[in-house]
Amino acid sequence: MTGQDRTARNAAAESGELAAPARRDDSLSVPPLVRATAEWAWRLVAIAVAGVILWKLMTVLETVVIPLALAVLGAALLGPLVNWLHDHHVPRSLSVLLSLLLAIGAVAGILTFVVQRAITGVPELSAQVTVSIQKTQTWLADGPMHIRQEQITKIGDSLVGAIQRNQDALTSGALTTAATFGEIATGLLLMLFSLIFFLSGGASIWEFVTRAVPVGTRTRVRRAGARGFHSLVGYVRATVVVAAVDGIFIGIGLAILGVPLALPLGTLVFIGAFIPIIGAFVTGFVAVLVALVAKGPIFALIALAIVVGVMQIEGHVLQPLLLGRAVRLHPLAVVLAIAAGAVLGGIVGALLAVPTVAVLNTAVRSLLDPDDPELPEPGLPGAPYPPKDDGDPPGDGTDQPGDGTDQPGDGTDPSAPERGGEPGAAATS
Repeated sequence: MTGQDRTARNAAAESGELAAPARRDDSLSVPPLVRATAEWAWRLVAIAVAGVILWKLMTVLETVVIPLALAVLGAALLGPLVNWLHDHHVPRSLSVLLSLLLAIGAVAGILTFVVQRAITGVPELSAQVTVSIQKTQTWLADGPMHIRQEQITKIGDSLVGAIQRNQDALTSGALTTAATFGEIATGLLLMLFSLIFFLSGGASIWEFVTRAVPVGTRTRVRRAGARGFHSLVGYVRATVVVAAVDGIFIGIGLAILGVPLALPLGTLVFIGAFIPIIGAFVTGFVAVLVALVAKGPIFALIALAIVVGVMQIEGHVLQPLLLGRAVRLHPLAVVLAIAAGAVLGGIVGALLAVPTVAVLNTAVRSLLDPDDPELPEPGLPGAPYPPKDDGDPPGDGTDQPGDGTDQPGDGTDPSAPERGGEPGAAATS
């Protein structure tokens, strides 16, 4: 290489005209499928770890989480009534008070009536159970099985002895129940306290919580949460109607058959029906057992037919009609959610599982496709019900002054019209 060549090469290197040697990309040696799988794997692991940490935290704080979840359900049940009263020029605080008094009075009245009927019906049930036991003993001794009287007596003595041997365990269980009464009372007070604020200003609470969301997606998240709550309102309303139909018709059927404790059993079915599919079946099976013990196998079969018939009406007529497309869940999803909730949280977990899945189903669908025509309009207690606009300028997803999202107090724009005005007018004022 001559001196001129060296000079030209050095000048080209200084000016950057000569390209640097290409570096070998090691990632190209990994097959794309393996690389994509690894990327998905570590993300799923991170999500799973976050979920486990969140679940552990909720387990530690279950005495707070459960009352809050029940308060949300109560707000979904009473929110439409509060909004209706407020639309008819009743102050919101008075609307909340009247709704709570009506709900508490209804629950107290039903429980009082049921307890009275149970107290008067227990002696009749005991007498019929005694007669049924005597008939069973006679059938075992004189029927085709030809069991000797000594064996029947021995079986009865064994049952009595087992009960006496476990008397201490039963007593300790009663004491444990009495010890948890304070926790239950505390939870009820927390639920009532939270319910009052959810009903009076649920929209402002949700807006405050979602301030932690990045500004670019805040509007979409707020609308998704409001739509999820609106689905919860429809779910709770439909569940109450379905549970009432189950309890009333099964109770009437048991009363016609002359089964003791027909009204308490109907109330038990009503409470159990709040756990879809499984709850009504289990409590209805209890009613069938009472009919079997008190009236015999023929009446038990008739009671079973009544329970199955009512459940068929529930599954094929009431739920599709009342829930609609926005809240409808596949039966497999319902059963799996209830099973997972029962394993993780017992009866309370089974009760809260399906509403949680219904809310998440609508919220996720809204996040993925905000313009889905099957999604319900968003609605929260304390806001126009349902609002047509959340007050943010369309398209930019940011919060502007006066949009009703970052104002102190109740979270509404002072320049906005009254609740009876056009929803979303605050955004254009």
